[in-house]
Amino acid sequence: MENYKPKTLKELKALRKPIRNANIEMKQKLSHLDKLALWSTKNVGTMGFFLIIFIWTAGWLGWNSLAPKEVCFDPFPAFVLWLFISNMIQIFLMPLIMIGQNLQSDHAEARAEADFEVNTKAEIEIETILMHLENQNKIIMEILKKLEKK
Repeated sequence: MENYKPKTLKELKALRKPIRNANIEMKQKLSHLDKLALWSTKNVGTMGFFLIIFIWTAGWLGWNSLAPKEVCFDPFPAFVLWLFISNMIQIFLMPLIMIGQNLQSDHAEARAEADFEVNTKAEIEIETILMHLENQNKIIMEILKKLEKK
């Protein structure tokens, strides 16, 4: 390590790549379907969505169980239409959620890669600073020794 010459500030700046924003890069790559999948993933997993489905189900079952027979559109115990609709919701939401999770995972990987690049730059710069400090200490010690001899 004694022969290692620390990089100058000019050399460090020449090595520096522009910092990239992984969030912006990922947003620019998304298609409309990807945005729909992310929106679904983000919104389906909320209490608001749960309450909408719960109220819809309670209303559907309540209406068809308690309303007069002539106004029931899916009377007890059939609920066939509701089962069909709930299955359709599941069939369409499950792949959308999985796609959204995959996109979120890709985004997390891009952020981790960008963080790694920044950390690598910081490590090189810190090593260079430490080498400069070690060289300065060495020079100061040599100066002190010369001063002590006089």
